[in-house]
Amino acid sequence: MLEQTNRSLSREFFDRHVVEVARDLLGRVLVCTLPEGAVSLRLTEVEAYNGRDDPGSHAYRGRTPRNEVMFGPPGRIYVYFTYGMHFCMNLVTGQDGPPSAVLLRAGEVLDGVELARKRRPTARKDHELARGPARLTVAVGVDLAFNGADACGDGIPFSVLTGTPPDPALVRTGPRTGVSGAGATTPWRFWIDGDPSVSPYRPHAPKRKPSGGPAAPHPRT
Repeated sequence: MLEQTNRSLSREFFDRHVVEVARDLLGRVLVCTLPEGAVSLRLTEVEAYNGRDDPGSHAYRGRTPRNEVMFGPPGRIYVYFTYGMHFCMNLVTGQDGPPSAVLLRAGEVLDGVELARKRRPTARKDHELARGPARLTVAVGVDLAFNGADACGDGIPFSVLTGTPPDPALVRTGPRTGVSGAGATTPWRFWIDGDPSVSPYRPHAPKRKPSGGPAAPHPRT
């Protein structure tokens, strides 16, 4: 029997190790329905962040008001504001308590392309509409109002559908984008090889203070 592609992923799907969930999210479909319309996209690139065991994670140094949602339960949406201008969206994983989440880095817009183009007027081609974590949130219409919402529950305009996972032979893994310090080389970025919506890899580039001294490392999700 063929797997239904329009069935919502269960909480049990997210109640696993973050790396396992991250790899398994490729090919799944996000649907966000707001008053102006609906946009759906197929995930093509993600990154895993494992909380207290991961120097690249927002939760590496413990619980804060900003990262509270990362501590569970699984299936929650964690949205954060970064660089004073961008929102990034994550899906919380693992058991309720230990913090871990998957950053949604890129996807292919399937439906609602015209609405995504309206939200992302600077995109030159459709495969660039959600090519990068900040662009993805703009394309689907996600902002801080979604932080803490339950992607596995009812009553919110957001769901994650089964979709069609890619051929395992096409899944690639490598260092996460822009992560510095001890977590820089951790190969927890997963993407579908050859998909044009995947964002280009960029290693961490330290910013310098006006005095010329090195900036402190910038942890991610």
